[in-house]
Order: sequence, then C-alpha cells, then structure tokens
Amino acid sequence: MKNLIQITLILATIFMVGSPIFAQDHLSKRLEKSPRHHEWVEISAGNKTLKAFVVYPEVSEKAKTVIVIHENRGLTEWVRNVADQLAEKGFIALAPDMLSDFSEEYSQTSEFPTSDDARNAIYELEPRLVTSYLNNSFKYLKNLPAGNGEVAVIGFCWGGSQSFRYATDNPNLSEALVFYGTGPKEALDYAKIKAPVYGFYGGNDQRVNATIEASKEAMKDYQHIYDVQIYDGAGHAYMRAGDDPDGSEANIEARNKSWDRLVRILDN
Repeated sequence: MKNLIQITLILATIFMVGSPIFAQDHLSKRLEKSPRHHEWVEISAGNKTLKAFVVYPEVSEKAKTVIVIHENRGLTEWVRNVADQLAEKGFIALAPDMLSDFSEEYSQTSEFPTSDDARNAIYELEPRLVTSYLNNSFKYLKNLPAGNGEVAVIGFCWGGSQSFRYATDNPNLSEALVFYGTGPKEALDYAKIKAPVYGFYGGNDQRVNATIEASKEAMKDYQHIYDVQIYDGAGHAYMRAGDDPDGSEANIEARNKSWDRLVRILDN
C-alpha cells in the first residue's frame, strides 16, 4: 500500500511538471520581478468599456507606442509578458482585451472558465467591434502624454490577422507587424493600406504560409511595403512556444531573431 501511494505521488508530480500551469509559472515570476510600471486602464468604446494592460518603459524621453493584439486565447499572461518585454526595449505597450464586455457573464478574458471558452468567444466577435476597440486603443496612445505620437500595431496568430486587417482601416499607423497571421481576403482591401507591413512566420506553418504569396502580390500591385521573414523549423505560435525555457531549439531561435528584427523595425 505504501509503495502504491509513493508511485501515485510520483505520477502526480510528473503530471504537474508537464502541465501548462506549471510550465507557464515562469511568466508569472517574470511579471512579478519586472521593474517597469504596469497598470490596467478602462477605455470608453461607444457603449462598451475596453479593458487594457499598459506597460511603461524606464526612459527619460517620450516613447513610441505599440498596440499589442493577443492570440485567439485572449489577453493571457503571455501577452502581458510581451507588453512588458516591449517596454523593456523602450516602447509604451498597450494590450487591449478584445473580450472586454463580451457578455453579462464574462467581461474580460480572465473570467472565462477555460482557454477553449475564450477561443470560442474570440471567433464570435464582430469585425466592427474589434475595429472599434483598436481605434480607441490607437486614440488612447496617440494622446498619451508620455508617448511621442507614433503608434504601431503588433498581433499574434488571430491577432496577427487583425493587425494586417487594421492596417486597412487606419492609415495613420507607423507600422503593422504581423506574426503568423493571414492577410485580407479581398484584393481591394490592400489598396487602403498606408503603413509598411512586416510579416513574421514559422517555416512549419503551411496553413498560414500558403496565404503569403497572395498577400505579396496584392501589396506589390499597390506598391505597398510587405517585408516577410520565414524562420525555418519554427512552428505556428513560435513566439509563445519559444518563450518557454523548455521550448524547441528552432522555436527559441526564431523567437530571439524575431525580437531583434522587431526592435530594429520599431526603432526606425
């Protein structure tokens, strides 16, 4: 009986170590240790209230600002870490929660029971609401006293597609950075883009990569900048997977190279 209990405890420990909650514990610790100023803000968006996570860099001058659009999991701890890492590089980062005021029962990502529930809710969002939330995020950053008036947008996965789409709606963006997201489906939508678009893709992500050529052709037709980098061996969501100390070598390398490229782009 004693041996059975010991085996059960060992198996339970292995399960915990392999579980997403345990594996992502480093994200909580990194946010807790961050010396940068974090705050939650509420932004009026018509009859909705948008909740957003904002991080400020420790700098002496006005900083460039960035909207960070989350994955289809919602505004998770990983996305908040991305915002903090952007601030570490000298930018003001605002990560809006697109599940804000979703329903009477759920008013933000953290209130959904599971990530699957949050994902299902994301795909119920009306494009017009997403645009409204992004427009109000843009306005908030544009008028921020600590900001220098420049506003870029970065998105991951679902957020990557939204970043590309938002470039068709807002001609005043400084840049749009698209991480493994697809471009607009209608060729005419590309005509509205004014900001340069930079794509970041994993080599092992053919579902998304199969759409790149059409976006290239459309952007070329309208003489827009669409600068693409594909990282061999990296998979979809490699930025999140590569942020895990136990992630694959290819994902970690792609994540690190992407951060270097990202900062160079925003610093221009």
